[in-house]
Amino acid sequence: MIEKSHTDNPDYRIPAGIKELYEKRDYGMYADEEEMHVCFITNCHTSGGNSGSPVFDRHGRLIGINFDRCWEGTMSDYYYNSDICRNIVTDIRYILFIIDKYAGAGYLLDEMKIIHEQ
Repeated sequence: MIEKSHTDNPDYRIPAGIKELYEKRDYGMYADEEEMHVCFITNCHTSGGNSGSPVFDRHGRLIGINFDRCWEGTMSDYYYNSDICRNIVTDIRYILFIIDKYAGAGYLLDEMKIIHEQ
């Protein structure tokens, strides 16, 4: 995110508060070995309209929110092929980081059961 924010593309603008947290490396408990993971790729089977759907691991734990898929994977509406179907998922740790550290709404997290595993 930070690297892309240095372009003139308005799609990659980042709020000053997030840049400040990045510069301080103030990720709270949401970092993985001092790295903040924002997104990851998976081969989930989705169809059009699945943006915003939860993504779970094999233990049923929420690990992210689906938000996009690669163009080659749009055919999975009709036929799923795990070799080419790829989804882009926002990492739940980044979502929690935004809620807590950036938005200052950590009180919302107090109402959730959050399991922090490394």
